[in-house]
Amino acid sequence: MARRITQLSLGLPLFGVGVGFTVEAGLGLDPWTVLAEGISLHTGIGIGWVANILGAFVLLLWIPLRQRPGIGTMANILLVGTAIQITTDLMPAVHGLLWQILLFLAGVLLVGLASGLYIGAHFGPGPRDGLMTGLNARFGVPVWAARGGVELTVLGAGWLLGGTVGWATLAFALLIGPSVDLGLRLFDIRRMPRVAQPEPVDLAPTAVEPA
Repeated sequence: MARRITQLSLGLPLFGVGVGFTVEAGLGLDPWTVLAEGISLHTGIGIGWVANILGAFVLLLWIPLRQRPGIGTMANILLVGTAIQITTDLMPAVHGLLWQILLFLAGVLLVGLASGLYIGAHFGPGPRDGLMTGLNARFGVPVWAARGGVELTVLGAGWLLGGTVGWATLAFALLIGPSVDLGLRLFDIRRMPRVAQPEPVDLAPTAVEPA
């Protein structure tokens, strides 16, 4: 249990830091961050705080889908956006395409490893992941179709609001799967081999066979 809590506590803030790196790189964002940035531009609310608000709104959509949040779900809403906001507030501006690309790639890798940490702890899905699985369970929508449909809708709305969409948006979509897979291979507690227990020693006296 201690390992699971540690993974959750580290994974969610690191996920937000990774997203913050992609924001500061300025080359393109994942769909939900595009939407958060677009809303931020029109409201003046920091992009990380918008991400938290969006997470809470998505959680409300779980009610008709009859999904139940876990401790990981609630922690996701509170910690990820906060880490994004702190990262974007404190990080100095990055200049030069090479440094932007390196920062973006570092962000994608960190998001993947952090996903392995918090998903591998098995404390419940994030609000956006639960939306996909809820649509599948409630209405029979295939997970791939639910995810694709929701993320394309979110991406389009964010783009219309002025969120950053670029070649790195496609790169993120292509790279995040292998990155998360690496994270899960490293940190999923259900994949970790169990330590073999020593065989019990029989201390009972051995009967002596008659000659």
